[in-house]
Amino acid sequence: MEFKELVKRNRSYRRFYQDHEISYQKLRDLVDLARLTPSAANRQPLRYIFSHYPEKNAMVFQYLAWAAYLPNWDGPQEGERPSAYIVILNDMTMSKSVDCDHGIAAQTILLGAAAMGLGGCMIASIKKEGLRIALNIPTQYEILMVIALGKPREAVVIDGVGPEGDIKYFRDEGGVHHVPKRALDDLILDL
Repeated sequence: MEFKELVKRNRSYRRFYQDHEISYQKLRDLVDLARLTPSAANRQPLRYIFSHYPEKNAMVFQYLAWAAYLPNWDGPQEGERPSAYIVILNDMTMSKSVDCDHGIAAQTILLGAAAMGLGGCMIASIKKEGLRIALNIPTQYEILMVIALGKPREAVVIDGVGPEGDIKYFRDEGGVHHVPKRALDDLILDL
């Protein structure tokens, strides 16, 4: 697969085949990709917690907020929830900030997932203290992000931004998720 196709396939999926299992080894393989990415000052402060069992997944799910542009949607219903999560943490004994390390790592994990035929979504809207308590995360670790993973159960398409400039994603009557993207020429400044 060409790299551009892999990037296009890597959408923010929010509905999955919940019964599609993702093994601990696949999660390790995804984090191994992230491990190889650049890190500010090569500090490598990111740490990861896996969830791939239904009981633990249900615990993680309750501390996440889904799709801010879909205000009447509380997230995927039972049967369409992720089959795994990766919680990304900063070990604050190694670094007080992560700069953009977690974004690089998360994108690499999601590209790896897309190459495996999986999909996912980066979630930063987290009830962090609740998740910390539920997963018994020591206070030296700052919760940065949760990546939801699974076999996508929805179609996500890229559209151009309309004439009014609205960039809010939406679902059509058929449940297809539409993501407006700005045109390339609108992004490049020829100064």
